[in-house]
Amino acid sequence: MANSPSGESVTERIVRVLETFGTDRTVQTAAEIGRRAGLPSSTAHRMVAELVDCGLLDRDEEQRVRLGMRLWELALRGSRALRLRQAALPFMEHVQARLREHTQLAVLENDETLFIERLSHPHAGANITRIAGRLPLHASSSGLVLLAHGPEDLRERVLAGPLAAVSPETVTDPARLRRLLAGVRRDGVVVAPGTVEAVSTGVAVPVREGRGEVIAALSVVLPRAMPTGRAVEELRAAAAGISAAIGAHRS
Repeated sequence: MANSPSGESVTERIVRVLETFGTDRTVQTAAEIGRRAGLPSSTAHRMVAELVDCGLLDRDEEQRVRLGMRLWELALRGSRALRLRQAALPFMEHVQARLREHTQLAVLENDETLFIERLSHPHAGANITRIAGRLPLHASSSGLVLLAHGPEDLRERVLAGPLAAVSPETVTDPARLRRLLAGVRRDGVVVAPGTVEAVSTGVAVPVREGRGEVIAALSVVLPRAMPTGRAVEELRAAAAGISAAIGAHRS
């Protein structure tokens, strides 16, 4: 596609526009989109109008803009994340029913933890993660699983920092984090108290494609004082079930 005077392609500018939306910012004006995307006002208004015309964005009666239903539709067609979510949901529902706490499914995306599903009980404890939300890989139990089982160059890139603290107990020392990741690979589970919030403990296990590549992390978020043994057992059983379901679907 043609480049702008700055050298950016049209595709790059569209991505910047779409990335201005987030789980806590679902509606914006064209001017706000342009400011956050770093685009000239005229360019932002033109691009927003074109994206509205093709259904990737929607505009309401007050001229505010949100992500369009067509974008959601296209994203789900043939999506690997959708297939994984469909395979995982019955097992996640079982875990959530047994523990009555937050149950989450996350994947590795652009060196971050991306949460693609979450089930919650009305009386479950604190949890900041949301579906389509992201956290740094070193700063959640799911992320630690994905980082531990990810490519070596990914681990070295993350360990080289910076390692931001999401909470006072987030592991930000590279040497300590390296030891923690080795333990996750050895034990097949991580128990991470206070990594995201002081009142919670994250427990996560890997989900494998067959017996090979780790493709996701399955986790629960428990109140800090709650024992974790039962959660580990439930998660391991569910992860094995998800792997089997994925294998059956592929065969």
